[in-house]
Amino acid sequence: MIGIDDVRTAAARLSGYITATPLLASHALDALCGAPVLCKAENLQRTGSFKVRGALNHVLSLTRDERAGGIIAASSGNHAQAIAWAARLVGTYAVVVVPADAPQAKVQAARELGAEVYHYARGGEDRDTIVAEIARERGLAIVPSANSEEVIAGGGTVAAEILAETDQVSTLVVPVGGGGLAAGCAVAAKALSPNVAVIGVEPEQGADTALSLREGRRVSIPTPATIADGLTHRTPAPLPFAINRALLDQVVTVSDTEIVEAMAACFTYLKAVVEPSGACALAAAICGRIEITSGTMGVVLSGGNISWATFRSLIDRTASAGGDGGVPGLHARRGQQPAGTA
Repeated sequence: MIGIDDVRTAAARLSGYITATPLLASHALDALCGAPVLCKAENLQRTGSFKVRGALNHVLSLTRDERAGGIIAASSGNHAQAIAWAARLVGTYAVVVVPADAPQAKVQAARELGAEVYHYARGGEDRDTIVAEIARERGLAIVPSANSEEVIAGGGTVAAEILAETDQVSTLVVPVGGGGLAAGCAVAAKALSPNVAVIGVEPEQGADTALSLREGRRVSIPTPATIADGLTHRTPAPLPFAINRALLDQVVTVSDTEIVEAMAACFTYLKAVVEPSGACALAAAICGRIEITSGTMGVVLSGGNISWATFRSLIDRTASAGGDGGVPGLHARRGQQPAGTA
C-alpha cells in the first residue's frame, strides 16, 4: 500500500507541469447540499481531467529507455488524452486503446495530441489483453489507468491540494471508476487529516466497487449502461481496491438523472461545465447521499471533457423527461427555497 510520502513525491514530480486547480464555492450550492461545499475543479486541469496527474507521474517515473520506447494505455477517453499529452511532454509517442463507443470528442482530442488510437469492442474484447499484446509486439511501456502506485499517488495530489488550502473539510467526496483517484485521495486524506471521512461515488449502473466492498472481494458486473462514460468499469482494479477496502469510509451511488442535475447545478451556480463522470460526486452531495453534521464537504469535479452538443442534449433530455434539467426541482425536494447564484 502506498503512503503519503508517495503522494508528496508525486507532487514534487508534477510541480510546474500541472495546474493547481481552484476550489469553487457558491452560497446557493451550499443551500442545495445542506452544508458548505468546496468543489475541486479538475475540469480545469490540463487535458480537462484529473487523469494527467497519475498518467504523468507514472511516465516521469519510467527510465529514459522505457520512455523512449513509447507508451501505451487503455482508456475510456480521459486517460487517453492524459497519456497523449504526457508522451508529447517527454518526447515520446503514445498508443491508446479505447472502446469503439467512446465519446468522439475525447478520442479526437487524444489524436490531436499525437496519440495513435486503437479501437476495441466494449463487452466483446478484453482491453487489458489487447494492451498487453500490443505492448509486447512493439516494446511499449504500459501506463495503467488505475492499477499503478504512481497513478494512484498522482491522484492523491488532488486531496493533498484541497487539504493544504483549507482545514475546514470534514468529508471528501470522490468519484470511483477504476478506483485510482479514490485510493490516492484516501491515502492523502487519512495521512494529512485522519478524521476526514472519504466517500466514493459510483453511478447506479456501474457500482462494481460498492458491490465488491459488500462481497469483500473483487467482483465483475456486466458492462455498465450509464452516461458516466469514465466510470464504466466492470471490476475494480486490484491495487486501488485493496486501498479503498482499507481506507474508504463509504461508497454511495447516484442515478444518471441525478448526475445530469448536478451538471446543471455546476453550470448554474459555479459557471463550470463538467462531464457526467465529473459531476458524479456532486450529485451525491446534492441528492442527500452524504451525511454531514459539521464542517465542509470537499467535492472533486473530476473532469470536463464533453462536447457542448452532448452537454446540452443531456440537460434538455432530462428536462423533457420530467426533470427540471437540474436546479429548481432539487431545491423543492430538499424543502428549500431557491437561492441566488452568488
